[in-house]
Amino acid sequence: MKALSLSIAVMFCLVSISYGQYQKVSGKAVIKTPTVQCETCKDRVEFFIAREYGVSSVKVNIKQRTTTVTWLNDRTTLENIKVAIANLGFDADDIEAEESAFKRLPKECRMHPKPAKPAETETKQ
Repeated sequence: MKALSLSIAVMFCLVSISYGQYQKVSGKAVIKTPTVQCETCKDRVEFFIAREYGVSSVKVNIKQRTTTVTWLNDRTTLENIKVAIANLGFDADDIEAEESAFKRLPKECRMHPKPAKPAETETKQ
């Protein structure tokens, strides 16, 4: 009986030590989302991105036109999250919105003009 209790205690210690070393590493980023400009757009992004695999939290700031996302690194990447936002019909940093998804947005979200991109200037040598 003593041997059984001792082996259970040792097993418990080993399991708790090995489990304690496992850490969920998460990432956090602020993504520029210039086409998210109203409450409907905000709700749509927060609802769908929060359900993406590996995403822990999503917070959209309409005034600053940014989206703050926290995710688990072992389950998704920042690039996957940006693509998911673009697939919803909104620009995400350097990834442009999917045209077919943009056309499926609610009417009030499609009425917002896209922000003008800075013109690229050519330098002649």
